[in-house]
Amino acid sequence: MRAAVLYDVDDIRIEEREVPQIGPGELLVHTRASGICTGDIMGWYVRRKAPLVLGHEPAGVVAAVGAGVTEFAPGDRVFVHHHAPCFACRACEREDYVQCATWRKSAIDPGGLAEYFRVPRENARDTLHLPQHVSFVDASLVEPLACVVKSLRRSGVRAGDTLHVVGLGVMGVMHALAAQSYGAGVSGSDFLEERRAHAAGLGVRVMHPDEESSGADVVICGPGSPEALRNAFAAVAPGGTVVMFTPFEPGVALTFDPNDLYFRDVKLVTSYSCGPQDTREALDLIARGVVTAERLGATFYPLEEAGAAYGELRASRIIKPIVTFEPSLFP
Repeated sequence: MRAAVLYDVDDIRIEEREVPQIGPGELLVHTRASGICTGDIMGWYVRRKAPLVLGHEPAGVVAAVGAGVTEFAPGDRVFVHHHAPCFACRACEREDYVQCATWRKSAIDPGGLAEYFRVPRENARDTLHLPQHVSFVDASLVEPLACVVKSLRRSGVRAGDTLHVVGLGVMGVMHALAAQSYGAGVSGSDFLEERRAHAAGLGVRVMHPDEESSGADVVICGPGSPEALRNAFAAVAPGGTVVMFTPFEPGVALTFDPNDLYFRDVKLVTSYSCGPQDTREALDLIARGVVTAERLGATFYPLEEAGAAYGELRASRIIKPIVTFEPSLFP
């Protein structure tokens, strides 16, 4: 089978790999679509994992099942989460699934940008059947949208609140669409005019970062930079919440006046990845048409162009690349 292997951010190769063998409790999935994550274009983050088969946002069709599998059968259309928890430890009891040791070590084999991948027994616990009307390209958005669902849950946003998004790339736009569906009024900022225009077409009140003003109940900070987080602090209202959605490069420090947050009673919360309850809510939002590949302005690529898709995303020339194994999607 073919797979897209990242050796460095400017070195992605299409290689031949053996189709994974499955054991008891496991699944073999024929990949039909898998997005490229914005987290995977952070050089410092992805280089520590290289070489690796890209792709942790896959959707596909079950090709084979191992002994003892009863919930899935060949031909089932599925989304598969690349991490899954044990559901039994203290972290899972608290629903802090990303702190579960099983969640941290679990992974699909070899990755989503391969023609086939193995779903370990643990990951089968967060593998979801797809409604028939949900396309594979839309289903490939479950994992990133689940990260957004968790972020909004941790933010405490409620109907009638105002929410501001710093950065209107794909994750920022998904925050905006999901928050709108929860009944929040949404604004957002970005340096790129084309991103502002796209978000405006989705009902977001947009502005240049230099025009940001305070007053939002919740501010989502998309970019992982001190400058963006300082902008988020400036945009939040007294008593409001700032969500740090993306990590900083190791060694990068943030300097700010803590008294500003203290006397305004501002909460700073982090949101890392997502868990099973988030993937299920994300699939529901997709099934209802709140978030779709079309609404995001996604661009489709065949597997052999995965390197080009990755480069276009790094250069901010596209908002969301999805590698698909369905030729009918290509012009």
